Amino acid sequence: MRRRALTLSVGILLTALIAAIAVVSLVWLPHPVADTSGGRLTPPGVGGYLFGTDRLGRDLTSQFMIGARIAMITGIGAVVIAAVVGIVCGIAAAFAEGWLDDTLAGLLDVLIAFPTLLLAMLIVAAQPATIWTAVLAIGLAQSAIIARLTRILAKRVLQSSYVTAARTSGTGWFGIVVGHVLPNIWTTLAVSLALQFGLAVLAEASLSYLGLGAPPPNASWGRLLQESQQTVLVAPMGAIVPGILIVVLVIGVNLIADGLRDRLDPTSRERAAA
Repeated sequence: MRRRALTLSVGILLTALIAAIAVVSLVWLPHPVADTSGGRLTPPGVGGYLFGTDRLGRDLTSQFMIGARIAMITGIGAVVIAAVVGIVCGIAAAFAEGWLDDTLAGLLDVLIAFPTLLLAMLIVAAQPATIWTAVLAIGLAQSAIIARLTRILAKRVLQSSYVTAARTSGTGWFGIVVGHVLPNIWTTLAVSLALQFGLAVLAEASLSYLGLGAPPPNASWGRLLQESQQTVLVAPMGAIVPGILIVVLVIGVNLIADGLRDRLDPTSRERAAA
């Protein structure tokens, strides 16, 4: 019990730290992100620049803070899109029968066979590079995973005796979904969506690293890592700090997912008690 509580608490603390930085960046930055008056590659702590400046003279601290905002927007936005599209499609597939059921299941398996990053790259390549394009692409790519999980879980619920009794009593499909399906699958979906949050952050950083993410002056952590390659030996903070921030956020949401699974999954509680 203590280990489960500690896991969830640490995960919330790490994620809240990044979220707090993102919120602060909305109202305050140490220096304007486009200000190049700091001098090229100013060392950390000199001239009021906590982490120094980049090769163009821009404040790295301000860029790290904006990167936290982009990471949180990407994670939340992608998870919302994946949840809405995936749950709706998954429940619709769960009600299908016969050849239609087999076709939808096969289609979901094909989509999942493609890596999320590859699908996102294909979508982003067809649209102008913006943060919202990246969010949409990542969310749609992840929706196939949520849809497949939802279909499997919903199928199991629809085959239960209490759903059969509800159908016999005249309850419509909407009442079955709201009253029986969603209440019995939301815990597993919540854990999966928490994991997808971390994967969305990694996907956005990868897209930005490849030049397919949000364009300047949006300071994505992935773009900062790419830009700092040329100066990593003389100004290592530009590469070290974004990498640490990505790791902190991904570990945080993964710990939250583990904590939620331990708290909400009955089988996990039974194993822990044993």
